[in-house]
Formats: sequence, structure tokens, C-alpha cells
Amino acid sequence: MKMKSLVVALIIALPAFCHAVDVPSGIKHDGYDRLLKKYVNGQGLIAYEQWKSSAEDMAALDAYLAQFAASGSAAGGNERHASLINAYNALVLRWILQNYPTESIWALKSSFKEKRHKLGGTMVSLNDIENDMLRPEFGYRTHGVLVCAARSCPPLQQSAYSANGLDEQAARAYRAWLARTDLNEFWSDKNEANVSSIFKWFKGDFEKAGGPKAVMAKYAPATAKSLLEKSDCKITYKTYNWGLNDQGGHGRNYKMSVFDYFH
Repeated sequence: MKMKSLVVALIIALPAFCHAVDVPSGIKHDGYDRLLKKYVNGQGLIAYEQWKSSAEDMAALDAYLAQFAASGSAAGGNERHASLINAYNALVLRWILQNYPTESIWALKSSFKEKRHKLGGTMVSLNDIENDMLRPEFGYRTHGVLVCAARSCPPLQQSAYSANGLDEQAARAYRAWLARTDLNEFWSDKNEANVSSIFKWFKGDFEKAGGPKAVMAKYAPATAKSLLEKSDCKITYKTYNWGLNDQGGHGRNYKMSVFDYFH
């Protein structure tokens, strides 16, 4: 394994060993939903410059995130999971907006491991939300809905996740991700699928649901299902583009060094 791949696997895939934290019940996602519809395009890219220039919408994002800070009655089930997904994605957006312009989330210090976010009265990191709360509870579906501001991430959806609609929303996010030929390609003539490195880094999560190919077959375009169902279908992985998912020019030419992983 090349050094860069080894570092990615260790830092992204390993859990942070943080105890699960309660998520406040009754969080209202309408304001966040409005912001997503305003600033996220059909490719999942964000108009960071425009968003940051609006004091009103920056305040609206802060007001939304403030709901997560309080302790009190705890959400459970799909309410908890929808709130955790929205919290993660919104916290990433706020972190990027706070530091914009930047070429990548990895160009910023301790983006994932710093416990700088208050959730249910406890300070947590993005890694805590992903690895210790969502992955053990929401399983492989976690990887199709969390967006860490990179161009190779699953595209950010233009609506907030909700308790009542979560199952279909997560499935829709997977279908949108696997339909993107720049992120996942399926070549029947070559008997090969060239897919996101996420399916390699988090292979253990997908194995619990029958394996990466079985998960992909569930959500991939119809033309790819027969390929993925073949036992001898070869799986290769795309180089992950950590450039910022910006509608503007930032992140388009970002090249990551191993050193960036230790920021």
C-alpha cells in the first residue's frame, strides 16, 4: 500500500473512541433547508463566496446550529440520525465559510479531529459524529450522506434530512452519488467498476450489508446492476479529489500532500 493510501485509511476509517452523545429532540431544519436550496447547485457544489457575503444567511446558519448545543430531551431513531447528518454537513459548511477562501478542508488545521462543536451540551469533533455516532447506528448509509467539502464526496443534497423522510432521502442520495460518472464509473465491456475510494476505506461497514458490490448494485443505475452482480467483476478505486466543493474557482487545482493529513 502506498504511504498516502495508508495514511488516508488510518485517519479516515479509524474510530475516535468517543462515547455517543445525546442529540436534542425537536430541532427545526427548515432554516437550513432554505439555505441549501439557495446556495447548493445540482452538482452539489456550494456558492461559498455568495453565502459568506450575506450577513443574514450567515446568521441563519449560526441560529440553526445553535439548536444542537443545548442539553435536554434526547432524540432517538431517525430523528437522531437525520439531525446528526444535518449537523455534520452544516458544521462542515460553517467551518469552510469561516475560513473561506481555502482550497481544501485539509488545508485548515484539525478540521476533523478538533472538538470545537457543541452537541447536546458536549464538545465533539466531526470525527466523533461520523465514527462514534452515525457509523455504529446508521451503518453504511452514513457514507452516502455525509459531505466533507471535497469534490470527490457524495454530492451535497439541496434539502435537509428529516426524520420522516430519512430512509428515502438516504437512498436518493446514494442513487445520485452512484449516477455521477465523475465519481463512479461502470464499464460492462471491461467487466470493471471504477468507484469512489470510500468503498475501500470503509469496506467493513459495507461488508455488514453484503459487501460494497451488493450495496452499489442496490443503488446504481440499472445498466450497472448486472455488472455488479457478477462475481468476477473487477473493482478499482478512483483517486480522491480533496479540492473544495466550491462553485467558484477554489479547489479546482488542489493537490494534496501527505503532510496535509496531519494538520
